[in-house]
Amino acid sequence: MPATTSVTLNTGAIMPTVGLGTWKSQPGQVEHAVEFALRNGYTHIDTATAYDNEKEVGQGIKASGVSRENIFLTTKLFNNAHKHAQEALDYSLTQLETPYIDLWLMHWPAPMTKDASGKLTADKSHDWLDTWKSMEDVYFANRDRVKAIGVSNFSVEYLERLLKVTRVVPAVNQIELHPSCPQKDVVDYCITKGIIITAYSPLGSDNSPLLANPVVGKIAAKYSVHPANVLISLHANKPFHTVLPKSVTNSRISSNSKIIDLTEEDIAELDTIDKTHHFRACHPSWTGMGRPRFPRLSVSV
Repeated sequence: MPATTSVTLNTGAIMPTVGLGTWKSQPGQVEHAVEFALRNGYTHIDTATAYDNEKEVGQGIKASGVSRENIFLTTKLFNNAHKHAQEALDYSLTQLETPYIDLWLMHWPAPMTKDASGKLTADKSHDWLDTWKSMEDVYFANRDRVKAIGVSNFSVEYLERLLKVTRVVPAVNQIELHPSCPQKDVVDYCITKGIIITAYSPLGSDNSPLLANPVVGKIAAKYSVHPANVLISLHANKPFHTVLPKSVTNSRISSNSKIIDLTEEDIAELDTIDKTHHFRACHPSWTGMGRPRFPRLSVSV
């Protein structure tokens, strides 16, 4: 299929297919990356309170000179704010210096608190489903300040539990997604429910390990593009997908925006990578929730 340039959320809003991710993009660099991206064709920026860079992302948006209404901006409620949804939204809006968020996600279904040393620990006394209900309340009360709500890092089990009681179907589920972590069950389930998939770590996360994969290299050579363009384009060539390449280097930011049309055969070949080279970089074990909160924790998916 021809690669998409945008998708339509269940709210009717248009979300650009390719966005600039800012995970691990540090203050002093990220503001310039955001400014450069927006001045060079990007219209979708993704950040999170947990990244500790919302303020700098906001500075980059302002410095770009691009009108706010021409930017799709996503941020996320972090794990230590599960009991304080309204305050979390207010904080993000203040840090970003923006009147509204286009998409506000629950970063993980994993409530946490800070101990005396400042370390985050699991808060098993609080149910993440109550957090979602609070996010719905905030959404209904602040439609001019948050345009859509969604989730991140949700498995099918979590989505099934949520959809039994939700008043608002999540607009998006943002998950780690690349040829070595296809999460097909999650993708298929979301599509049947009208939930857009956003792929983070499309190159395989730290050090971009999939750039060296021979299958990726072969397809890149076929189209005379960098391997990164193949991995990013993979998601743009699948329906109901968006994708978040990240970089603070101008040349890579520009290069990553080049999307190519892939054939069904190309996509099928990329989908075989998981059979021999499977990994997941961002595993939920870091939350400390364990089983049964993450029932598939013992499985490398």
